[in-house]
Amino acid sequence: MLDRRSLIVSGSLAGTGLLFAPRIALARASTQRRLVFVIQRGAADGLGTLAPTGDPAYAGLRGALAADFADAQQLGGMFALHPALAQVAKLHGAKQALFVHAAASPYRDRSHFDGQNVLETGGNMPYDVKSGWLNRLVGLLPASEARALAISATIPAALRGPAQVASYAPSNLPRASDDLLNRVTQLYQGDALLHPLWAEAMATRAMAGDLAADGGRGAAATGALAASLMTGDQGARVVMIETGGWDTHAGQLARLRAQLVGLDALIGALQVGLGPAWADTLVVVATEFGRTAAVNGTGGTDHGTASLAMLLGGTVVGGRIVADWPGLATASLYEGRDLRPTASLDATIAGAVAQHFALDPALAMKTLFPGGTSQASEGLVVT
Repeated sequence: MLDRRSLIVSGSLAGTGLLFAPRIALARASTQRRLVFVIQRGAADGLGTLAPTGDPAYAGLRGALAADFADAQQLGGMFALHPALAQVAKLHGAKQALFVHAAASPYRDRSHFDGQNVLETGGNMPYDVKSGWLNRLVGLLPASEARALAISATIPAALRGPAQVASYAPSNLPRASDDLLNRVTQLYQGDALLHPLWAEAMATRAMAGDLAADGGRGAAATGALAASLMTGDQGARVVMIETGGWDTHAGQLARLRAQLVGLDALIGALQVGLGPAWADTLVVVATEFGRTAAVNGTGGTDHGTASLAMLLGGTVVGGRIVADWPGLATASLYEGRDLRPTASLDATIAGAVAQHFALDPALAMKTLFPGGTSQASEGLVVT
């Protein structure tokens, strides 16, 4: 239960800080259609989410990680959906889930920070674009209602830019900058009484963005909170939710399952909370890059390239998997180790949001992802 709220309006690139809050960012526009962008920070494993079990090389590369898919629901013959995604599977059955596999942004290196910057700003290179694609999307929506609202320690890069941004901050404590937190940590370092208490508080803060925490109940609460802020005449129309914990270098089998349980709970709570408005909602789930095709020596996977994007909601032309499947044979892998990108994540997002908000696809592509050469994807969302 949230017992305190704060609302901050900002038109600058500056962010805010807070403790113990789920990190959500929201925007509002004069349309009945709603958009939720869920970012998976840490490079989510698309091969472990929608597994190409029909690929001859899959089982050999994945080893023990393939165990989750022994009895998993098959989609389209080639792929199987992770069994933790029960709500997502129902959406697929209702033709409200579309999966775009082997998708990637223009980023081709392996830094989380740089990859997330490219994904959120829509640039071709890290830090070559200063504003975020969600902020620029707000600029394409009716000006009278195109306001942004964030619940976050800092306004996410995707929502930073010239469009006015507000932040919504549920918190039990005053906001604090990262610099202040680091200074307090150093101050308490030698204090036998205060240091353990402070360390516990910091660990709780870190868990706020982790979908796996508390068996997914925190993720469900975040989904319900976002839905509550999107309903009614004054509700937000664009929402960004940040999720962490996807960097699975070790023990991936249990860790990824827990993450997907949380993601599934978040999506389910969104759908329930939005009620009839779900019919006008598009949820985009994406990550900065994928993971290596082969399992490593610690039961995990390392930083890769292509991954999976999910489009969910009542406006999605779903029940499908869109993939120009590159294959997992060694000669087919990117740099001999990663799933090769064959789909543009930028074109997928631009095409989906353009169709969702009845925008010109070429204008959306040029505005949201400047410098790109791809054309916005078609046929993803009901117009």
